[in-house]
Amino acid sequence: MTPVRFPQRGLYAITDGPRPDLMAVVAQALAGGARVVQYRDKTDDSTRRHAEAAALKQLCDAHAVPLIVNDDVALALAVGAAGVHLGRDDDAVAAARAVLGAGAIVGVSCYGSLERARAAAADGADYVAFGAFHASPTKPHAVRASIDVLRHSATLGVPRVAIGGITADNAPGLVEAGADVLAVISAVFGAADVRAAAQRFARLYSPD
Repeated sequence: MTPVRFPQRGLYAITDGPRPDLMAVVAQALAGGARVVQYRDKTDDSTRRHAEAAALKQLCDAHAVPLIVNDDVALALAVGAAGVHLGRDDDAVAAARAVLGAGAIVGVSCYGSLERARAAAADGADYVAFGAFHASPTKPHAVRASIDVLRHSATLGVPRVAIGGITADNAPGLVEAGADVLAVISAVFGAADVRAAAQRFARLYSPD
């Protein structure tokens, strides 16, 4: 597995499914300061998904940024990705790490549940993700999470990722509440200028 680690702070750029300019827009997000990239594609086109994930792995390696694969341990292993993100119905942390190796990054969706986050951290997750905090164009029916879960999760000992309808306007409140990392799909990859959009989020964690 690639040796890069999950960032303690910054922008987590999540791809938004099949698109012909995937490599170009991810390159722009990386140029704008994305600290981690997730390949998210819910289609069943295994040949294309493998080719795209492999190409993204090379691109992310060139920027020393980890590539995470959404929900697919086998694909993460096949392309040598840095790790995998697990949802409610996916493998357990230990099972994913058994396949990907001890150095793999394993993240877990915890929705609005602090109890689930504590269990994931105890099981060895490298980060936990809370959300959706706002209405999400990607997952319009996602259950909403209270911002209080960020305020009450400071002692977990792993980075806390905020996700769900995050924009440049509502992101500062999430960072103030304790979001170590902001996971963004539409507000980055749906922007006319992807690099500039990524920069707006990256600046929230900049000492400048």
